[in-house]
Amino acid sequence: MDILLLVAGIACLFAGLAGAILPLPGPALSFAGLLLLHISKFAEFSQTTLYTLGFITIVIAVLDYYIPVWGTKKFGGTRYGAIGATLGLLAGFLFIPAIGIFIGTFLGALLGELIGGAKIKAALKSALGSFVGFLTGIIIQVFLCLVMIGFAVAELWKNI
Repeated sequence: MDILLLVAGIACLFAGLAGAILPLPGPALSFAGLLLLHISKFAEFSQTTLYTLGFITIVIAVLDYYIPVWGTKKFGGTRYGAIGATLGLLAGFLFIPAIGIFIGTFLGALLGELIGGAKIKAALKSALGSFVGFLTGIIIQVFLCLVMIGFAVAELWKNI
């Protein structure tokens, strides 16, 4: 059973890292991986570590929805741009998985703003803001997932 927990935990950690970039709940998957490792005999994390990383995971999950919206609004965007960015991200992921999420986010925000009646210059500025917010969210999530992987490697290394 412990081997199964070890394999599932490691799989979740790396699926979480991929999910930090793809439209999946990356940090939540990585945290689930830590929990699976914790209940196995191969790793034992302190309560402080688990509570802290759990809390940060929840905060990042909430911020992941607000950072792109904040970026869009900070650069003068509207609800049309935010909705367009979200739809563009999903469409980009479906049609060109590797880079489509980046292109789709930008183009979706741009089209959303244009549909909403913005002039091209304002729409481009809003699309840039949405893109910056999207990238900021990805960077924060990747960093958190890498931190969790680091904790897992350190703990597994001690117990092997």
